[in-house]
Amino acid sequence: MKKLVVIAGLCTLTALAGCQKDTANRDVYEESGNTINVNNKRHELYREGAAKDVRNVSTSYGFVRHQKSPLMNDNTANDTYSALDREQVANVISKLSVNIPHVSDVATLVTDQEVLVAYDTNSKDRKMTADQVKRTAMSVVPRFYHVYVSDNKALMQDVENLASFDSTNRKARDSVNQVIKQMKKSPQGYRMNDSEDENGLTPDDSNRTMTNR
Repeated sequence: MKKLVVIAGLCTLTALAGCQKDTANRDVYEESGNTINVNNKRHELYREGAAKDVRNVSTSYGFVRHQKSPLMNDNTANDTYSALDREQVANVISKLSVNIPHVSDVATLVTDQEVLVAYDTNSKDRKMTADQVKRTAMSVVPRFYHVYVSDNKALMQDVENLASFDSTNRKARDSVNQVIKQMKKSPQGYRMNDSEDENGLTPDDSNRTMTNR
């Protein structure tokens, strides 16, 4: 009988230890740097409840400007998102873009349907650099977004000025369209594919854009 009591006691202790170990493992997993970093990043770039309509996450445009750091690999960002916090997405695009060769200064504005990226570069292949900047932005935002780029440094201030507008303001839309018109005078890179032009517009998008403007 004593042996049975001892064995039963050992089994109980073993089970308790196992539970504690499982709990510890969950704690370590939940508190690990990678897990928390990922979740924190998601909360920075996603707004809770925004997934239902990513076009209307907020009424504010998101603007961020980045300059290349003299330190190697100091401007890294490796996240992609769907429901957008526009300012945080602009931050990611700018950070990634200043890591592109020959690009030293990037101003990015994210609206409810476009990304505008003005940048400073000394690249001799303007079209190639424009394509790299554009595709970098495309890799971050949802696919319905259209991306416009320009290596005209003077437009960096114009892009920044748009950040003060409320996106529900009619004047804001007119101002964005005017800046886009100026940006398109610069190389926009190559066509995205057979059905989308350099800015990611399909024929249907182009018709709607012309009607709206």
